[in-house]
Amino acid sequence: MIPYGCHDIDQTDIDEVVKILKSSFLTQGDTVPEFETRVAEHCGAKHAVAVNSATSALHIACLSLGVSSGDRVWTSPISFVASSNAALYCGASVDFVDIDPNTYNLSADKLRDKLEQAKQTNSLPKVVIPVHLCGQSCEMAAIHQLSEEYGFHIIEDASHAIGGKYQGMPIGGGQYSDITIFSFHPVKIITTGEGGMALTNNPVLAEKMQLFRSHGITRDPGLMKHKPHGEWYYEQIDLGFNYRLTDIQAALGVSQLKRLDKFVSKRNELANRYTDLLSELPVITPFVLSDAYSSYHLYVIRIDHEHTTTTRESVFSTLRENGIGVNIHYIPIYKQPYYQGLGFSEGYCEIAEQYYKYAITLPLYPALTEQQQDQVVEMLKTALNI
Repeated sequence: MIPYGCHDIDQTDIDEVVKILKSSFLTQGDTVPEFETRVAEHCGAKHAVAVNSATSALHIACLSLGVSSGDRVWTSPISFVASSNAALYCGASVDFVDIDPNTYNLSADKLRDKLEQAKQTNSLPKVVIPVHLCGQSCEMAAIHQLSEEYGFHIIEDASHAIGGKYQGMPIGGGQYSDITIFSFHPVKIITTGEGGMALTNNPVLAEKMQLFRSHGITRDPGLMKHKPHGEWYYEQIDLGFNYRLTDIQAALGVSQLKRLDKFVSKRNELANRYTDLLSELPVITPFVLSDAYSSYHLYVIRIDHEHTTTTRESVFSTLRENGIGVNIHYIPIYKQPYYQGLGFSEGYCEIAEQYYKYAITLPLYPALTEQQQDQVVEMLKTALNI
């Protein structure tokens, strides 16, 4: 089976993890802060807070911005459910903004329309979470301009996008957002096994997220309510969670980060090769904005239903049955039974539903060989009856 995604672990990665296993600290040592510093420096952000998953990062990001009961959070329907679940964890309500038909990211135009309607009914969002699907940045300059006009905060869900760029700058630098989130799940660009990170240029938000990731506990005398009893003293000053990343995981992340640019370059090389190989087939290949450099976490095509009668379901089944581990990213979140129980129904975001109907994710990862890629394309031709 050729999987749709796969981690890339080399001997250096293994050696760095073994060093931690032989050290005095498996968690809460110096390696997590080192990983945070290196990612922040790579992205040009001032602060980074490592946690055990991108979902946790989204949760504490929402909490740090004060999201709570009675607030509204908007995001894209084409994402993993964590993008919206994080707001529900805070007691907020969630809504969805339809996607751009070319990039499949949250549409800045649709966002403006929805904001204008919400303004009339006094129901504007507190936070908007644009999702950088497949590794390509949303049109953040336009979204940021809307945030200044309508007064909402921005959390970039860049779970797919570390190593990507927008307007020539690394994603994660925070030029157009309050907080940016990365994922280090095994199929993402770099991995820590499970893990995530929140980046910000705001020291107050960073401090809050650091508290929330570790039970709301501080050892900083400047934050305490009482005089410390001694060096052992700590205080819980808020209700937090056990969202910490381990030094074992951080060691893998530090090592992986050294190959980030290489990984992303190879993904782009393979993506461009796919686009060339698929140019004569009845499929729609990814569109990348002129001011974006995608990290290509995923390579999503759409079956061109105007030029073939073969269904997406048939293509998916044929490929899977022949050892090509394709996948679908994503079912619109609001179509999930839980969200339908919240009142969402079919047809809520028309463009998102059209996207989902024909989308299919082809295998893409740095270790994918050209021979394997050719095998994917040939089997796709068979599946399309070509």
